[in-house]
Amino acid sequence: MILLTVGLVLLGVFALRFHLDRRRLSNGIYLLLGVALLGAWAISSGNDIDLTRALVGLLVVLSPLVVLVLAGLLLANGIQMVRSEGLRIANLLSIGPGIVLLVPYVLLGVAIATGSLRSVLLASLAMAVSYFGFVFTGFVLYSLLYGSMPYKPGMDAIVVHGAGLVGARVSPLLASRLDRAIQIYWAELAEGRRPVIIASGGKGSDEAVSEAAAMADYLRARGIPDDSVATEARSTTTRENLLFIKRLLGERGTSTRMVLVTSNFHVLRTAILARRLKLDAEVTGAHTAFYYLPSAILREFVAIVVAYKWTNAITCLTLVSLPLLLALATTGR
Repeated sequence: MILLTVGLVLLGVFALRFHLDRRRLSNGIYLLLGVALLGAWAISSGNDIDLTRALVGLLVVLSPLVVLVLAGLLLANGIQMVRSEGLRIANLLSIGPGIVLLVPYVLLGVAIATGSLRSVLLASLAMAVSYFGFVFTGFVLYSLLYGSMPYKPGMDAIVVHGAGLVGARVSPLLASRLDRAIQIYWAELAEGRRPVIIASGGKGSDEAVSEAAAMADYLRARGIPDDSVATEARSTTTRENLLFIKRLLGERGTSTRMVLVTSNFHVLRTAILARRLKLDAEVTGAHTAFYYLPSAILREFVAIVVAYKWTNAITCLTLVSLPLLLALATTGR
């Protein structure tokens, strides 16, 4: 009953935190831990299995398995990206991490098979990889959940984040964000509200015009009135984008209650950043081509790891030290 109780408590904590503010990455960790504990309880409840061993076994098997599956998916996605868009460095981004994720387990298997003492060090490395595999699973699980939440109407502003241009025209990725913003605008208008759509994005060194200007032209060409379109053409990052938007809305005398429109893979990180900047904002995602998602999600995860670098560093170092401490304790007997 211990696993069942703790699992239900964790799911209860997740539900409460999700209700209070769903823009937290830790919500996904509570959810994953709760589901894992209930899974261990379900496996052991109908069999004569020790609960502690069931839980440890589940974590020991599941974490490396998740990493190995992820490695396989990244390699497959890299091949698909090369076939679809050609042999370019950007399209090889998922192949490198896929190989890196496989290396520790291959080396650990060789070390164990040959009885090498280096297996302890490799076990520590595998622990680190497994930790990030677990966090990645929580990130993806919660990203899917957050992204599936319905849009909350009643916004004063619809902010569309830039995503690069093709010359002076919006790219297909950016067009999908703008189309989503247009859909929200007409829905709000039908309910008697008239939010402003803010096209946001600066001018890159290889772009003919600012992203904001091209986005505004796209919106007007599709029937959005001039007085419902505003631009923010200075930002180069999502963080700058949100800060400039907050200032722009303040100058217009408009409430800062807003919905941020981005691609579906970018939803959770944008929401977390908005929360950290104390913005009253929700985030909704636009459709993205499926083959593009693995590389994009990986980049989002890396950015999240960096944002929470100290938490991840301390936890990872603790886990890495466990095989070493166990080896020392065994040797000292």
